Amino acid sequence: MLSAHEFATLMLVRDSADHIAERQELDTLLERQLVAMEQLAGGTVRPRITQDGDSLLRAFARRH
Repeated sequence: MLSAHEFATLMLVRDSADHIAERQELDTLLERQLVAMEQLAGGTVRPRITQDGDSLLRAFARRH
């Protein structure tokens, strides 16, 4: 189960990955394969939501 902070970070990755600073919660999301790091042109690295992460957020949205 994700903590409230981890869940909020997952939503931030989905909605505004470019604005996420290094957050401790990203480690957990990476371990659970809900987020992956992608390298953009120019060498910039940013988090992106994975298919599993997207599925989790969609399931949560259906319940609420």
